[in-house]
Parts: sequence; C-alpha cells; structure tokens
Amino acid sequence: MADVTEISERIRKERESLEDLFQEMGRVIVGQKKLVEGLVTGLLADGHVLLEGVPGLAKTLAVSTLAQAVGGSFKRIQFTPDLLPADLTGTHVYNPASGEWNLKLGPLFANLVLADEVNRSPAKVQSALLEAMQERQVTLGGETRALPSPYLVLATQNPIEQEGTYPLPEAQLDRFMLKIVVDYPDKEEEARIVDRMAATQETPRARQVTSLEKILELRKLLDAVYLDDKIKAYVVELVHATRRPAEKGLAELAPLIRYGASPRASIFLCRAARARAFLKGRGWVTPQDVKDSAMDVLRHRVLVSWEAEAEEKTSEDVIATVLDAVEVP
Repeated sequence: MADVTEISERIRKERESLEDLFQEMGRVIVGQKKLVEGLVTGLLADGHVLLEGVPGLAKTLAVSTLAQAVGGSFKRIQFTPDLLPADLTGTHVYNPASGEWNLKLGPLFANLVLADEVNRSPAKVQSALLEAMQERQVTLGGETRALPSPYLVLATQNPIEQEGTYPLPEAQLDRFMLKIVVDYPDKEEEARIVDRMAATQETPRARQVTSLEKILELRKLLDAVYLDDKIKAYVVELVHATRRPAEKGLAELAPLIRYGASPRASIFLCRAARARAFLKGRGWVTPQDVKDSAMDVLRHRVLVSWEAEAEEKTSEDVIATVLDAVEVP
C-alpha cells in the first residue's frame, strides 16, 4: 500500500495544475460542470469525446476555452453535406510562381479539433476523421503524417435536427471514449450567463494556466493509479452484462438490446475510472469511480432494439438496470 500512498501524494500535488485549469474554465464557462469535467477527463485519459446537446449550450466555447487554457492549437470544422475528405486532411496546392506543389495541411492538424455537427457529412468524410481518431495519423498524398500530441477530437451532434444527417456508424461511435449529454443551465446559471456574455464589446477569454507538456506528464501519472483486479473484474462483468444479460439474471433485458458494448468499452471504462480517481486526488480506483463513469462510456455503445424503442426504453435505461444488478466488489 506504500506505493499507492506515494502515488496519491504525487497526484494531490500535481492536481493543483488541474485545479487551476478548472478555475480558469469556470471564469469563462458558467455552470456546465459535467461538460467541463468530461472534456478534462478526455484530455487526461487520451480519449475523444462526443457532445450531444441543443444549440447554444456553450459546447464550442468550452472546447476553445480548454485549448486556450492548456496552450494548445485549436481548429473548428463545420461539417456540412458537401464537405470533402481533403477539407479535413489538407491537399497539395500548385504555386504558379514557383511551379511547385505545396502541401497545405488541413484543420485535423491541431491539438484540439472540434468537429461541429459531425453527423451532417457523408461516410467518406467520416472515414477520414476515423483514421485521425484511431491512428493519430493522416494519409495525405500517399504519405502518412503523424498528428500533434496530445491529440483530442471533440465532436458535437444536435439531437433535435435529424433531417439531412448521416448517423454515425457504430465503428466510429465506438472510437469516442465518452458521450456527454449537455443539458440546459438552471435559472440562476442562466442569469449569470446573461451578466457575463450579454455585452457586445468584450467577452471573457481564458488565459493559459498549464501546458501540453504538463498534460503529457499527468497522463503518465494517470497510468500509475492503482486498479485492483477486483475492480477490473467488475468492469468486465458490467460490459459483459450488456452483451449477455440473461447470464446475470437480466433475461428481461435480452430482447431490448440489439448490440452490447465492445471490449473497447472495458478499456475506456478503466481509463475513465482512473481519471475520475485522479481528479478526486486519489491514487486508487473505487467501484464508485467505475459506476460514475459507466453511463458516459457506455450510452453510445449499447444499441437498443426496436422493441425497446416501442417500450420507450433507452440505452441509458438499460445501463442503469445493469449497474443496479451487477454485484459491486
């Protein structure tokens, strides 16, 4: 236990830089605690984040603010039906003056990339994004080019305007570590938003309070957070129960689930739980860290059947039942 105590002490010291990051983002973003924690968790655990919410909930502002606070490069891509893969990756441009072809890199070459309304572009464009997310590289003109490190894709999709959209394929959804559902602020928060953002001349802008190098150091420390074998087994049991619920005494869920979560869910759930423990200043993962992370990790991986939709059951309902049923170590 001495090693865990030592790691916890290091985490408590290093967490100060993350506390500065949260405070700086809070200076610009009113409320939206879950959104901010999700973005920092993704950055810390090296996992892409899918944000779902109606327009006007500060999703874009939160991502750009995070980039400013960590000193990283930021690019925003507005996905539209006429977008081409080259609009993301870049292309060779002919220079008449020199008679040479010059490479112009696309917006994927940034530390934080916001893919706004990602489900508005067809499969070809989504596949270009998929390579960048999974391989952290882009093939351009027959040559493979590495993307910056750290590299984080934060994609948004609008849940209410589905006309003219191309639903994200399951393979791409599975690449996102977390899916954060962004909700409306309460009345008190909205009043503060009006006070802070209603001026036409000047809006708050984040200062850099940490660095990309520091984030990479914290990732190494995150890997040292203790994850007991019993916790690993608990994660596997949760994910397995989404595939074969009858084996866990949840036979009533079987007709409601079309596809369960993949093994990537187990990997991401462990990483997300480690990040949650880190953010709480602990050097070990508890079962509650797993439960608190499970919904964001699993909600886009558990696909419900037509029968579930007829009964107005969502993937979140299924996951909640699984979390209640699987024994906690």
